[in-house]
Amino acid sequence: MRVKITLVCSECKQRNYDTVKNKKNDPDRLEMKKYCRFCRKHTVHKESK
Repeated sequence: MRVKITLVCSECKQRNYDTVKNKKNDPDRLEMKKYCRFCRKHTVHKESK
């Protein structure tokens, strides 16, 4: 049930993080606040396709 996903910065649109999630527990798209090295600050990162 675990699938690999990519997290994208909501400000600069860079693909910064790869992670895994359980589709059964999290059917919606993930949204986390993480550090973006391109923006040099903490921003909201969303799950991409």
